[in-house]
Amino acid sequence: MILVLLTSCAQIPRSGPVGKSKDESAGNPNAPVFFPAAPRAGASPQAIIEDFYQAGSGYEDDYAVARQYLTQAASVAWKPDQRALVFRSARVVPTGVDNIFNYELDVVYSVDAVGVATQLPEGTKEYIPAALTQVDGQWRIAEIPDGTAIPEETFKVIYGAYPIYFYDPTFTYAVPDVRWFIRKKTVKAMTSALLGGPAPYLKGAVVSAFPSGIKLARESVPVVSGAAQVDLTAKDLVEASNEDRLRMQSQLSLTFRSQPDVVNVELRADQDLVRVEDDGSVLPPIRDKNVRSRQIAVSNDDLVRYENNRLSQLPDIESVTALGPRAPAESPVSQSVAFLNAGGTTLYSVVPGQQARELTTREALTGPSFDLYDWAWIAGPGASGAAEVVAYHPAGVAAGATVPAVTLAPDWLAGSTVKDFRVSRDGTRALVISEQNGRTSVRITGIIRRVDGTPRDLTSPVALLTSRDPDQGVWVDDTTVVVMKGSATENVVPELLSLTSAEPQPLAPWPGLTALSAGNGVGEIYAQSSEGVFQRLGNGWSAQLKGPIDPAFPG
Repeated sequence: MILVLLTSCAQIPRSGPVGKSKDESAGNPNAPVFFPAAPRAGASPQAIIEDFYQAGSGYEDDYAVARQYLTQAASVAWKPDQRALVFRSARVVPTGVDNIFNYELDVVYSVDAVGVATQLPEGTKEYIPAALTQVDGQWRIAEIPDGTAIPEETFKVIYGAYPIYFYDPTFTYAVPDVRWFIRKKTVKAMTSALLGGPAPYLKGAVVSAFPSGIKLARESVPVVSGAAQVDLTAKDLVEASNEDRLRMQSQLSLTFRSQPDVVNVELRADQDLVRVEDDGSVLPPIRDKNVRSRQIAVSNDDLVRYENNRLSQLPDIESVTALGPRAPAESPVSQSVAFLNAGGTTLYSVVPGQQARELTTREALTGPSFDLYDWAWIAGPGASGAAEVVAYHPAGVAAGATVPAVTLAPDWLAGSTVKDFRVSRDGTRALVISEQNGRTSVRITGIIRRVDGTPRDLTSPVALLTSRDPDQGVWVDDTTVVVMKGSATENVVPELLSLTSAEPQPLAPWPGLTALSAGNGVGEIYAQSSEGVFQRLGNGWSAQLKGPIDPAFPG
């Protein structure tokens, strides 16, 4: 197979009376293209199967070369875009039935028809059946499931991770939904995926400006003079309010941010341009919400503010020295604070003007994490010992009154011990680190809420692969978390895990790291050891203040 890197320098004109158009394959014009080999005369059935899947990396002209390995009927029926299985290794295995074989794959991850990737642990096997027959004396595949199978290294070259965007339920924040598409065919793929709705782990946690059932009126999204022309079914678009159209346009604009040829978005109804009046009624959603630069920490057995490498008193909060605070968290929207006791078995909250109150005591608890609705989240075993996730709302509750609480026990946590639970900064997702039968899982779940923001459920999560067994993690940005297994005595290697990458990125090792915090981006990752607080600096760690412990940014 030959790999060619296209180096066309053609530019889409930004102005002028005549525009140049790109069709539905619009994406990266410099994307690598594979030109696979056609079938070899006299090739064995095993070789035909292997070469067919090698040819499946050649997506040009609707996989024209790969279809040459199929009978005429199979060529017409085969739908390569339905799924891509990405494998570490593969081999053809006889089934014992004449002319029927299995293509045995050690699968890294699978990508469905709308770009949703599922990462799979090492050793995951999948068997693709293939039935062959002879056509004019040459073996050809007569029956094969839809989809392609691609070597991992090839996949990394021809596919890319692209976020499409939805909204939180208040339409305030833009929430990324990372999909994997062929680099040269992204604009149409992104649009179709967006109209199809969020990935399974985000369903119910996010919303879309596009009504259910709306479709592309034509099977292409041309880019003309920098304008992506999104042609939608007329009835759905014409009947939408101007506010909804503004949100649709904004959602598409965010989604196309990664496309260098797209400057703006035009909404069309059966090819007729639909005017969208920006009357100021809709604010652009906030993407990758920043946290404030200050952290909350513990010093001399009391809560303190840690900012600009200095400590100061936490304003308006009474001393909690008698409770031995650890693992504090501060709300990003109020002055509510939550923390554990030294043993990690009791959760307290404290708000200005009130004494700290006990919220729950359990055998073990994760450190608290606040969301944008002022709910403080923890996880720990319930009365029966089963894993539970509990959210409390201490803000605005009078002294002595019961603090509202919601307990969630999703099926996918059954039998697990939750090590950490951290809500994303847009309030729609949570990082969950859990252990079951000695095996650690790092997952992202969606948070489903009632209209008033009260938590109602957690979605079935998506997994992130890690090369270690972390017991804690924090959000770094809207698609990235940093995790580690803390140890007071050994070298610790934190890892960056991203929804946009299939591989963890190890950070520099450092001795005795026991706690993590993160501000805005990979340059603001902090870690703590007995020697003090350290900030990530390049490929190492820079010493900060000695004294504070368990620092945490708001959230």
